[in-house]
Amino acid sequence: MGTNRTNDDSSSSIASSSSTFAIQITAIAVKGNSKSSKRAVRWAIDNLMIHDHHHFLLIYVMPSITSISTTWKRKPINEMDVNVVDAYRKDMEAKCEEIFLPYNTMCKREKMDALVLEDDNPAYALLRYISESGCNNLVLGSSSNYFTRKFKSQDVPSTLMQFVVKTCNIYVVSRNKFIVKLADCSMNAGTSNRNSTQTISEDAECSSTSGEETYGFHSRSVSEVDSISETSSDMSSRGWTNRCSFDSSSTDFNPAKNRQSIQNFGSKEPEFPMARNYDFMASCKNANQTKHQIELEGLQLELRSTLDMYDQAREDLIHVQKKVQELSSECAEDARELRDAMEREELWRKTAIEENSKHLETVKELEVAKELLAKEIYERQRAELIVFTNSSERHKLIDALLLGDKRYKRYSRDEIEAATEFFSEAKKIGEGGFGKVYRCSLGHTPVAIKVLKPDESEMTKKEEFLTEVEVLSQLRHPNLVLLLGACPDIGSLVYEYMENGSLDKRLFCHGGTPPLPWFVRFRIAYEVACGLSFLHRSVPEPIIHRDLKPGNILLDRNYTSKIADVGIAKFVSSVVPDNVTEYRNSILAGTLNYMDPEYYRTGTLRPKSDVYAFGVIVLQLLTARCPNGLCAAVENAIRSGSFHDILDKSISDWPLAEAEELACIALRCCKLKCRDRPDLDSTVLPVLEKLSNLATIQLKKGNITTPSYFFCPILQEIMEDPYIAADGFTYEYTAVRACIEKQKVSPVTRLVLPHTRLTPNHTLRCAIQEWKQHNSSY
Repeated sequence: MGTNRTNDDSSSSIASSSSTFAIQITAIAVKGNSKSSKRAVRWAIDNLMIHDHHHFLLIYVMPSITSISTTWKRKPINEMDVNVVDAYRKDMEAKCEEIFLPYNTMCKREKMDALVLEDDNPAYALLRYISESGCNNLVLGSSSNYFTRKFKSQDVPSTLMQFVVKTCNIYVVSRNKFIVKLADCSMNAGTSNRNSTQTISEDAECSSTSGEETYGFHSRSVSEVDSISETSSDMSSRGWTNRCSFDSSSTDFNPAKNRQSIQNFGSKEPEFPMARNYDFMASCKNANQTKHQIELEGLQLELRSTLDMYDQAREDLIHVQKKVQELSSECAEDARELRDAMEREELWRKTAIEENSKHLETVKELEVAKELLAKEIYERQRAELIVFTNSSERHKLIDALLLGDKRYKRYSRDEIEAATEFFSEAKKIGEGGFGKVYRCSLGHTPVAIKVLKPDESEMTKKEEFLTEVEVLSQLRHPNLVLLLGACPDIGSLVYEYMENGSLDKRLFCHGGTPPLPWFVRFRIAYEVACGLSFLHRSVPEPIIHRDLKPGNILLDRNYTSKIADVGIAKFVSSVVPDNVTEYRNSILAGTLNYMDPEYYRTGTLRPKSDVYAFGVIVLQLLTARCPNGLCAAVENAIRSGSFHDILDKSISDWPLAEAEELACIALRCCKLKCRDRPDLDSTVLPVLEKLSNLATIQLKKGNITTPSYFFCPILQEIMEDPYIAADGFTYEYTAVRACIEKQKVSPVTRLVLPHTRLTPNHTLRCAIQEWKQHNSSY
């Protein structure tokens, strides 16, 4: 902000001694970050800041805030919350303050003050500010074509030139021209290229009304303009216009040179009185001071009155516009309602005519509809009879197939319910793909009973049951779980019971079970491969398991592995070649981490889809890790030479060479594309057979096989509390006591027992405990 200072200039032509000058207020109107505004600020700095008693001020006119933009429309501020309006106003003022930043950096000597005015009319806002603040100078920028269009429309510069108070100097700066209207007069500056020297010539044209002097130069010193303004009223009273012509090719501003040019243009006529006598100019200024002050006060009163009238007229106009809009809306609404009423009346008239004409047609259509309805009822009853007949025949066919199949033993509903204790949760040991699995005894034989889910429809259960019985009754292999019988009444399957549970539980030592030795794992891999090979070589069509995983591989008392849950296996009527990609619309079945990537992508099943799952299981046998990301981990370990680090740490005596050979064949089975996977019979089985022979040799040394006399003849489990009955056989105490209390018959010989006394077999109990301790190290 500028400050008041005293300026002593011995060479001044205005006063011969030091004088104290009043502060001159210079306002610069800016419009955003436009080139014209920057040009005006730069001109004011170069030409007006040479006086220390000038106070500079940047002015920006912000549009009046009458509404705020929302998501759908702009809402008036009188309908908005006061806090919202205040926040919006502060945000707008902050944005306006950012406009002044480029202009403040242009003035390196002193910082300019900034002022934000709020009005929809920039010219009106500037006029009001000049009138109220007593501003001495106003500088504003203009586009280069302002001088050609200023009379076509009333823009801000022309409005200010017309209505500004007489005590304020107006400077309109463009790219190569500017207009100057000094206090009490108006001058227009333009470029003229009449000669290469700076001269002043008198125009033959005179005007007593405009009082306007035109100067041709790019930039002019304020000291020259002030000198000219002191005699402007005298020049205006004479009613003539002077035009000054300077060299337009000069772009550098030199105040000393310009002053010398004005002082030396006396050789041309007419001669300016202000160039001869500065004392006379000062006296003229003092003499006219009182007159100017009176005129200024009158003009200010007139301007205030005009502005008040303008405000009142604008408010009246807004009120009238709103009233016109309301009346227009009401008129349009009335016209619409009248039009709708006339349309409804016409529609009702036409509807009445049409109804009268359709009455007879409706009667005829009703008669036809009755005939069609009778025909439709007859056809529906006939179709229902056909469906019922077909359904009955289908049920009879299914029942005949189930009852006539002699390849499995048929159990009654009562036997299944008694064995499972009416499907008690205590007997449940698992839940399969579409049914629960119970552990119980049938005929003194431990079995696993799989029962279909009860919430499925009767027909669906029988069809699924028939499919699984048809598949399993034809399969006989040492490495497939054996089907002992079935119950068609409730859709249950009776399997042999596998004492050591699933490979998944034993591999991860669930329930505190000891880890499997490496030779048992090698043998399990070979046995599972043999079972898969049997399924894939089935005739007439190969069988694909589709859900091979450790949870579907069961271990018997001797740790012999058998593939279970073949119930969701699928017959493949036409085997797709490995090098052909075929897309089928089928429902994906299986577990994600063991699912063939090509089957997941295309829905096409091949025998090598099971080979992929087998490779993942072999890697789990070696590492005892989860299948997610296992293939990549093993491959990286082999490549980096740290394969022994990824093996199962619970086994300390791994044969590293054989284990790595098994891992390599498993990784080949886990290739993403079927054509890259090895053949099960010709490539995989020979390698696994060699490793299985090595495991058999070690197995004989370890003697992990359980002696048969350790098992109870009733429960088929290793006895915990063996007792000798009257028939000479040793049984589990709880099992034989229950049988003797029920009937005095030997469970083995089926002969009547001479007595019911039981004798503990301490020798066998000690042998069983020693055997368990010996095998707990494996």
